Amino acid sequence: MNDPAPRPACSGFPWLVAASQLVGLAAVVVTGVWMGNYRGGFAWDGSVREFNVHPLCMVLGLVFLQGDAILVYRVFRNEAKRNVKMLHGSIHLLALVISIIGLVAVFEFHKVAKIPDMYSLHSWCGMATVVLFSVQWVMGLLFFVLPVASAWLRALYLPVHGFCGMMMLVMAIGTSLLGITEKLLYTIMPTYFKFTSEGVLANILGILLLCFGVLLCYLITREEYRRPPNPEEESLSIHFKTLTEGKSPTTP
Repeated sequence: MNDPAPRPACSGFPWLVAASQLVGLAAVVVTGVWMGNYRGGFAWDGSVREFNVHPLCMVLGLVFLQGDAILVYRVFRNEAKRNVKMLHGSIHLLALVISIIGLVAVFEFHKVAKIPDMYSLHSWCGMATVVLFSVQWVMGLLFFVLPVASAWLRALYLPVHGFCGMMMLVMAIGTSLLGITEKLLYTIMPTYFKFTSEGVLANILGILLLCFGVLLCYLITREEYRRPPNPEEESLSIHFKTLTEGKSPTTP
């Protein structure tokens, strides 16, 4: 059975999507400029230049790509659900791989520099985000791609999956802000209050990350931007209503 007729275009939606992409890409670029111009560039040699790979990977993977993976259900809301689902999972997988590279970079740098691991609030929040992100991806694969879960289990997990996706995007942005502040305090604490160019650039990065999160949350939560219901989603909705309210599928 084919999906229902496409919804009419929502006023302002394309402009908001474009704004989110510009802001997200700007955050990635500003991170690269910060680490490249002010912190010595990038390398994979155990030096501080290897550490610089960490913030770039985390902003690119856990923030920008994770946000885009969620957004595809709004941008391609009239496309076939299976195709959008595969794109959603593939972007999330790419984000996970890039994030793991970022984690390896910071742990290798700590090992060479003999710096203890996992002592800061930033590291705790970051590790929790990556672990939950990994679990979320595996659960999504098992429940919605592979024929493992029954319809009633998928219905039970569907709202949890959606909530966790939004929660982890918020966690990733919050952790990034903690990391920005921590890095500035470690590197330019004596001159930070003088509005040095590096400090201003890092502050701009924080604002860009916040704006990206606000735009994504708005686009994702607006009812008129949601996918139109299709037979698969209607079936899940009926099963979830039966589970939670004790009503039969025919109950209005």
